[in-house]
Amino acid sequence: MSVKRQPTPPRLRDANGFLVDMPVPDRPRRVVAFAADTDRGTGKTPHAHRRGQLLSVLSGSIAVTAAQGTYVVPPERALWIPPDVRHETRHLAATQLRTVYVARDAARALPPRMAVVQVSPLLRCLIDAVTALPPDYDEAAAPGRLVSVLLDQIAASPIAPLHLPLPATAALRRLAESILADPADRRTLEDWTAPLGMSARTLERRFKAETGLSLRAFRRQAKLFRALEMVAARAPVNRISDALGFEGPSAFIAMFKTAFGVTPGRYLSERPPPETGLAPNTAKRVRT
Repeated sequence: MSVKRQPTPPRLRDANGFLVDMPVPDRPRRVVAFAADTDRGTGKTPHAHRRGQLLSVLSGSIAVTAAQGTYVVPPERALWIPPDVRHETRHLAATQLRTVYVARDAARALPPRMAVVQVSPLLRCLIDAVTALPPDYDEAAAPGRLVSVLLDQIAASPIAPLHLPLPATAALRRLAESILADPADRRTLEDWTAPLGMSARTLERRFKAETGLSLRAFRRQAKLFRALEMVAARAPVNRISDALGFEGPSAFIAMFKTAFGVTPGRYLSERPPPETGLAPNTAKRVRT
């Protein structure tokens, strides 16, 4: 017996052809949550959601790029994306995710801009509990109260400094993207002036005006972002050090510890195991 295929709903796009709404079940609930496993290298092209979105990473890491910059989300962090914010995701390693979609009205009480937040043990448990709720959970009963506590905890979560702002002007943005593509690039400030047609002083001034960071600070932060990607992928410290242009592993470890308070090895060992006791059918394999 043949099975009739359901028609695929049309994808909504803006004037530039960007997706403006990814498929999210339209349930009359303040929060809809899912668990997903993703492979390294997968991701989603520029898109937006009508709901707010909290991307919580249990293991692996994700890079998310939007108009205001790039965000790296390592384990035990989550990225809050307000409704209608266009963004692009890239999975830097095989990643275990919890995705929480927040209805527009409820999202008004959450941060108005994208931000990486720290996931406390309480917030992590709340995310897992909401992910395990049935689709038609009762908003007026205990599940609804659980959702309210979850939203309160998201709003109260400390912001993690894992945002790298991008310049607004095209020339400086290309420079920033070049650095992000190769954080180990050893070109100096003076080396960039000729292609950009401006003096070193003007370049530094304009770059800082548009990003809030000096070019040197931007490059250091780009190295940290790439280091997090490689640490999440469990690359050896000496390989990370070589790839990022450090004088040796000890120099890399020192910078990492200054930024994150722990060594790369300790950072990984302190991540809780990804197993959370969710029912097997709450997680799905995603290849996008």
